[in-house]
Amino acid sequence: MPPRIIPHALAATVLAIGLGAAHAAAEPTVIPLTQVGCQFLESEHGTNHGYAPATADDCRRINAESGDQRLSQARVLTLKPGRYVFRVSNQNVPYELGFWLRGDGLAARALLPSVSGGGLVTGKTQDYEIELKPGEYVYSCPLNPTPDYKLVVR
Repeated sequence: MPPRIIPHALAATVLAIGLGAAHAAAEPTVIPLTQVGCQFLESEHGTNHGYAPATADDCRRINAESGDQRLSQARVLTLKPGRYVFRVSNQNVPYELGFWLRGDGLAARALLPSVSGGGLVTGKTQDYEIELKPGEYVYSCPLNPTPDYKLVVR
């Protein structure tokens, strides 16, 4: 009996170590994103334009004036397929925010995974987990609202 117990114990130990390594490798990558008035800081190369909206309508007006120009200079987030957590923070926006990541365009929106949610009151950080597949996405806050920033998975 003792010779059989040792191999099983050793096999169980090796299996546990292997499963632990596989679990660690499968942990999602965290992508931090910070929302300030009418924008995501990281998407605009860390530049805070200093917008001070009191309501979402203020951002709609600001984005109508500057959104296209800001998007033309915005950082395109490029990632590999896999599991991600988008850790989104509301930094000093005086009303509730959210996050919405989806395929870019109607066909991509139907075929690619998406994640969304609200509840981001001033000072709060929230995680949004998703398994990204290859394709083109956009992300934004419909409540802030922000421009639709590009994300490419390849």
